[in-house]
Amino acid sequence: MDENAQGKKKTVLIVDDETAFRRQLYWSLKDEFNIIEADSRTGAIEAWRLVNVDVVLCDLHIPPDENGITEGLAVIESARQEVPPLPVIVLTGRASTKSTMEAMRRGAFGYLDKDVDSDDVSPLIRQAARVRQIERELHLHHLEQRREKGFGNIVSTNEQLQRVLAFARSIATADVNVLITGESGTGKGLLAKTIHEESLRHNGKFVSISCSAIPESLIESELFGYEKGAFTGATQQKKGRIEWADGGTLFLDEISELSQNVQVKLLGVIQDRTFERLGGDRTLSVDVRLITATNKNLEEEVQAGRFRKDLFYRLNVVPLTLPPLRERVDDIPLLATIIVEKFAKKHGRATPKITPALLEALQDYHYPGNVRELENIIERLMVLSENGKLDVTFLPENMLKILPKVQSNEPTLEDMVNEYRKRKILEAVEKENGNKSAAAIRLGISRSFLYKVLGEGEG
Repeated sequence: MDENAQGKKKTVLIVDDETAFRRQLYWSLKDEFNIIEADSRTGAIEAWRLVNVDVVLCDLHIPPDENGITEGLAVIESARQEVPPLPVIVLTGRASTKSTMEAMRRGAFGYLDKDVDSDDVSPLIRQAARVRQIERELHLHHLEQRREKGFGNIVSTNEQLQRVLAFARSIATADVNVLITGESGTGKGLLAKTIHEESLRHNGKFVSISCSAIPESLIESELFGYEKGAFTGATQQKKGRIEWADGGTLFLDEISELSQNVQVKLLGVIQDRTFERLGGDRTLSVDVRLITATNKNLEEEVQAGRFRKDLFYRLNVVPLTLPPLRERVDDIPLLATIIVEKFAKKHGRATPKITPALLEALQDYHYPGNVRELENIIERLMVLSENGKLDVTFLPENMLKILPKVQSNEPTLEDMVNEYRKRKILEAVEKENGNKSAAAIRLGISRSFLYKVLGEGEG
């Protein structure tokens, strides 16, 4: 049974500065849809943020640019940035091939002349509302997965990683040292920050430092700070990272890179909770939780004499090992969706669709750079793609060389909608004995839009 027959009306927002036209559409559509109205772009945005709108009908020529289409296009772009995207059907009394193409390029769902019989608008609205419903259900499903399968901002459907996250959650409030191991790019820093945020120290600072990113000659002063005159250039007292983290959490990434001298001093901090700044003679007390991380096997480093055994045991109270991405391929669809949403927000763009071919290629790759590399690949695709979907076209060369031959011919939801439109148009053309103008009138669409869907120029 149709949803509307069950009383679940879809909500349609009409955006037009002509009151008479809005009223005309209102009386035509009110029995099937809930109707709200706006006369400007700002009014439209306010409306759909206050009310759960399913479809927008928008005139391209709205104030303050009645003679142009900039405001109408801005409505389309704003609607596409909603999560999930809000479909916009464009209405105009001054239809042209140029404005039609521009509106569709910006992401309009459909295009109708304002002088069309308003009763013929309903089929396209129902189609757009159905797409909106599917995208909303997918979005809610992804949110639910994040809540059920994650720890803080870390999400996973992979059993191996879920066990790690469950253990991390269970020890987050226990004030013990944690050692996180895993390959570069697996998310060790994110896990450390999440443990801090879920701990009893969450109101304190989370201070991090990469031991491999700072020269050995500077790492000691960065950690412990120094007094004025401690060395040439020390013109004033400076607190170190350990002191800044007092009452909170200190995260030391790539801990294996610390020199033996600094390892001894760090051991003293852990054992006695005290330290001295460089050049100082005053012992300072500190209360920090220590989380460390490394992409090396610290036990092997101990056996090789490069890492102190006593420090290793102090750090390794709770060990957590993050699996590489190639061992959690089942997480890639969820991760890709989250990453796409993140970069869409960063670049101020509508959230593009991931084609099935791209998703298959992403799952076939081995990711030496792990999640960080997946993020880089997706951001590259988002920057280079302009058609509202991410495909295999712009994958990095190093990836294409080792992947099986990728194909991009599987249909997306957008492809299926476009195919449906084309099929209906061809049926109408046949009913009108090949008269395309008559077919456009029958369907309630502009002739230019009909030709666009069919991939033909107006003859």
